[in-house]
Amino acid sequence: MNKQKRFLTDWRLHLLVLGIVVVAEMIGVIEIRLGAGMIMLLPMLFALVFGLALYFTPLVKETQSKHAEPIITLSVALLIAKIGVTIGPDLKNVIAAGPALLLQEIGNFGTIFLALPVAVLLLGMKRESIGMTHSIGREPNLGIIYDKFGFDSPEGKGVTTVYVFGTVFGALFYGLISGFLATFTPLHPLSLAMAAGVGSGSMMAAASGALIAAYPEFETQIIAFAGASNLLTYGTGLFVSVFIALPLTEKLYALFRRWKGDRP
Repeated sequence: MNKQKRFLTDWRLHLLVLGIVVVAEMIGVIEIRLGAGMIMLLPMLFALVFGLALYFTPLVKETQSKHAEPIITLSVALLIAKIGVTIGPDLKNVIAAGPALLLQEIGNFGTIFLALPVAVLLLGMKRESIGMTHSIGREPNLGIIYDKFGFDSPEGKGVTTVYVFGTVFGALFYGLISGFLATFTPLHPLSLAMAAGVGSGSMMAAASGALIAAYPEFETQIIAFAGASNLLTYGTGLFVSVFIALPLTEKLYALFRRWKGDRP
């Protein structure tokens, strides 16, 4: 109770957050054209950058960073509630896209086939590459790796590194790349909305915001598809990682190490 009270009465934290939000909203949306495409810099991206920059200044102490953690939980809870309300009226379209939503889990293999060879063959990484590349390293994946290999194992350190990096820069990257793909490629905005559901609320929100800015007429459908995709990723992604992605990563890792003439 005392901890909750300290969080609620941390006026320095609330002022900093309010200031970041006001400045980010005043900047608004900045559009940068690149040929036929466009990169959209949204207020959420500015807020992330400002928050990260302030963390390394005397304005933010360790107390504020600890008290800020519950805000993320509350924000994601509100986001999920909004998604649930939005999915309902658009449920018919979501069900119609069922096979596509389920097959999106194949995209998890991209980190294996693209990042693992680079990590092992080019960068010379060892078993930490298994934790780093078997997935994009969200909370369920942390649990899988910690349970099988242990927190202090090379695999555990690898997945933790990716998780921290994704938490700090993931939303920023997703917001930039989704807006660019929405305007530069012929992909339908709803297909990009489905791709936004990677199991991270902040990444999904950043990507969805960029897509809505590019296609405001599809706002409700984008939120519905991205939300349904995110929920399915949480439901099916765990099993895909346990039974397919992680075993496949370990086999490919051993193969790549043999190619290099090293022992796995």
